[in-house]
Amino acid sequence: MEYKTDQAKPTRAGEEINIVQLNTYLKEHAAQVGEVIEITQFPGGFSNLTYCLKTAEREYVLRRPPFGANIKSAHDMGREFRVLSLLKNHYTKVPQPIIFCEDESIIGAPFYIMERLQGVILRAANAPRMNLDAAQLRKTSEALVDNLVALHAIDIEASSLIQLGKPEGYVLRQVEGWVKRYYNSETDKIETLDSIAEWLKNNLPAEQKPTFLHNDYKYDNVVLDAADLSNIIGVLDWEMSTVGDPLMDLGASLAYWSEAGDTDEVKFFNLTWLPGNLSRKEVVERYAAQSGRDVSGILFYYIFGLYKNAVIAQQIYARWKQGHTKDDRFGMLLPVIKGLGIQAQNALIKGSF
Repeated sequence: MEYKTDQAKPTRAGEEINIVQLNTYLKEHAAQVGEVIEITQFPGGFSNLTYCLKTAEREYVLRRPPFGANIKSAHDMGREFRVLSLLKNHYTKVPQPIIFCEDESIIGAPFYIMERLQGVILRAANAPRMNLDAAQLRKTSEALVDNLVALHAIDIEASSLIQLGKPEGYVLRQVEGWVKRYYNSETDKIETLDSIAEWLKNNLPAEQKPTFLHNDYKYDNVVLDAADLSNIIGVLDWEMSTVGDPLMDLGASLAYWSEAGDTDEVKFFNLTWLPGNLSRKEVVERYAAQSGRDVSGILFYYIFGLYKNAVIAQQIYARWKQGHTKDDRFGMLLPVIKGLGIQAQNALIKGSF
């Protein structure tokens, strides 16, 4: 069976791109792209904005930061372009980067353009309606774990990916950084998240040998072969990638990996609760078997992943509350933020996920 590939939709009001100015820039700096005749927008994602550029010959993808965002390190288009450029010769499942532009006068923000990978992206909003059978989801979820292991096997020295960060003290910096981001964007007092932040600071693990990290690895950031959903043809959204403890990456994925018994707030971001998908326990077991890494301390990383997701949602919700975005999805995030805190608290009480 062949599934429908991911499709762009009309650009949301207030997030349009000036096609004339873009074409003027491309004519001078990236003539190989050709003239853009239509710009549409991919509706998924809660962070950087992603557009489809259509020319007479083919389609490209343009990425820019969200409107109203002032967290430069989390929306650094130049860095994401550099990651793609470094990865391309060492990992085949990335789009070809075309050009990066830091001149904000062109479309109102820095941006980059890359090739478009045609395939299926399973999203929380559409996957339940696709009638995916359990056997297929089993194989696809296994492929997702195996591909994460493959990412962590890239030689960070030979690929020069080591230049993306400082592995030493990575976990400590992440905990301190995300706690600071939360309080900088706080809109409502949530005591559960306060206590989780303190627990994280007081329970730092011994770090593992550093690897390359995607840092936002989940179903809707991978492109699947339309004829075989267990074949991953591309990985997207490298904005938070770096080098550090690989279990931070696994924990981030687990935090998105909802199960059938989870609350709706926890299921909000993913489709792994659909029948056939591996459980969180099975994800960890498969990762350990394939990578050979010690995962005995994975609970910390899972708790941190949930906390980080809550902070990301809080930052987005704060932008919506301040009127910087009109996307209605963002106004529904407060219950999700609270739900992620409760999920983390319950995991601590149980001592497992």
